[in-house]
Amino acid sequence: MPRVFAIVPAAGQGTRIGDPVPKQYIPLAGKPMVFHCLAALAKVARIERIFVVLAPGDRHWARHDWSALGPRVEPLAAGGAHRPQSVLNALAMLEPRVAKDDWILVHDAARPCIETELVEQFLDELADDPVGGLLAMPLADTLKSASEGQRVAATIPRLNLWRAQTPQMFRYEALRRGLELRADATDESQAIEALNQAPRLVEGENGNLKVTFAEDLALAEMILQRQGRA
Repeated sequence: MPRVFAIVPAAGQGTRIGDPVPKQYIPLAGKPMVFHCLAALAKVARIERIFVVLAPGDRHWARHDWSALGPRVEPLAAGGAHRPQSVLNALAMLEPRVAKDDWILVHDAARPCIETELVEQFLDELADDPVGGLLAMPLADTLKSASEGQRVAATIPRLNLWRAQTPQMFRYEALRRGLELRADATDESQAIEALNQAPRLVEGENGNLKVTFAEDLALAEMILQRQGRA
């Protein structure tokens, strides 16, 4: 049976949040931000191993106690200049340890509010899928495109539009080939799309927030508190 391995890219600097500490290490509910998503993934028994992709020379990881996460969480000093490069570097490093048809689940370190139950549902949905897929939310807002001077150029129909989230999960060989083909991919799904494959959309949750700006920190902490994780 194909196994499931998780990759959590955590090599970025998160400059948009305006903090000198890399975003993944900013304290959130008394723990580094990345701790919360790792804790949720670590409770999923089907995940064989969770690889945290760190920047070479990362000085922050060793300053924290990760023992509560258990023995399946492993740091990899494989971070690249951009997210797709970090994932691709990790895949290359893991080649001797995984099979071509093993599942690779990729989750953002900046999505700390992912719940174990949602990951379990996601794995159930994709267990027999020939391609793999991603969590996403149907778009509820009206979209506008802008012209010069920040004037509305057009209203874009939102029918069939979704906001991509993570986790995203695909077979090892396909994901590696896709990322080699699309080094500029903004997510793993786009890399798979470059192989002319159609990833499956699995409905996620609005609480699976991506922390991007400073004001998102308070919202993420509120969500964690509501979940009983803070």
